[in-house]
Amino acid sequence: MALNQNKERYLNRLGGKTYFLLGDEACAYGALYAGCDFFAGYPITPASEVAELMALELPKAGGICVQMEDELASMAAIVGASWTGARTMTATSGPGFSLMQENIGYAVMTETPCVIVNVQRSGPSTGQATKPAQGDIMQARWGTHGDHNIIALSPNSAQECFDLVSDCFDLADVYRTPVIMLTDGEIGHIRESVTMPKVSSLRHASRKPAQPGADIFGGPELVPGMIHYGEGQYIHVTGSTHKANGMRDVTTPEVHDTLIRRLYRKIDENREAIVRVKTDIDPSDKAHVGVISFGATSRPALGAVRQARDSGKQIDFLRLITIWPFARKQVAEFAEHLDIILVPEMNLGQLSREIERFVSCRVVPVSKIGGVPHTVDEITHSIVEVS
Repeated sequence: MALNQNKERYLNRLGGKTYFLLGDEACAYGALYAGCDFFAGYPITPASEVAELMALELPKAGGICVQMEDELASMAAIVGASWTGARTMTATSGPGFSLMQENIGYAVMTETPCVIVNVQRSGPSTGQATKPAQGDIMQARWGTHGDHNIIALSPNSAQECFDLVSDCFDLADVYRTPVIMLTDGEIGHIRESVTMPKVSSLRHASRKPAQPGADIFGGPELVPGMIHYGEGQYIHVTGSTHKANGMRDVTTPEVHDTLIRRLYRKIDENREAIVRVKTDIDPSDKAHVGVISFGATSRPALGAVRQARDSGKQIDFLRLITIWPFARKQVAEFAEHLDIILVPEMNLGQLSREIERFVSCRVVPVSKIGGVPHTVDEITHSIVEVS
């Protein structure tokens, strides 16, 4: 994907420099670097800084930023803008993410590339509006109704907020799907150094164009090419069950079966190309205790693993960067020689339950809620208790 001249001039002023940014701000700059053309959102803590910075900076890069009346409209707007060829994004938190679910399902069904940043906060309902949590793991996967698949990535630093949002845009375009960046209030409001690359080093994926007259909702390929409004071909985009040419057919079982299985398979069969994890394996290669974590909690979790090793314990560590599709192969391989896995997370065991499906050893949640992240000592204490 080539940057237009406005974007290139704007990014040339930033490239090759290091800035001290909030994670939310880094996310916004990452979107600008990724070529985001259109942002629609509604203010909500702790995600508001994403929208604030996009409102300030996106017009300077030749893009459009709109504050919508609510999160339903925000999600609808980025879906519509994507069909004009724009790279689009919205940002929200818990209650707003809930409101977006119907239109996220519409984006899945219509195979619309777009990015949704969810800076998780404590819930349910209004909850602790400014406090961090990690309670939206299952909502990201199953929040919209019906059989579907989803991609969700989770950063654990301001730099990764910058880097991963660009990856989200690329994944959205390659697989023609909405992609969720599942960050949290702790990472969104952490302030760290972020290095922005030079424009000359940028490499972005592009949407595969459909051939004139081709079906854009089916055909021989898992991911069909895409045609945008205004490119000279009539297209029909509907959230109803549709045939390969986009026309509705809500009564034929085979049409629904073919469509939904393909939408599911295009992510599931590319799982290994999408999934990414980071491991820190005990040098002794004799560990029987492992720790799996993600996002903000992975920082004290890794600190606890290293602290436990300093006291003579043998511990392995795995951080999930891709939350969905789930890293089932990597988790199973990590657990092969382990007797127990600890899972620190800021919820009551959502990730733990998914891990249990793919391992044969004991899985122990190390849950913490209340809007305060784990400390290194708290996780170390849990490691000591089981080892």
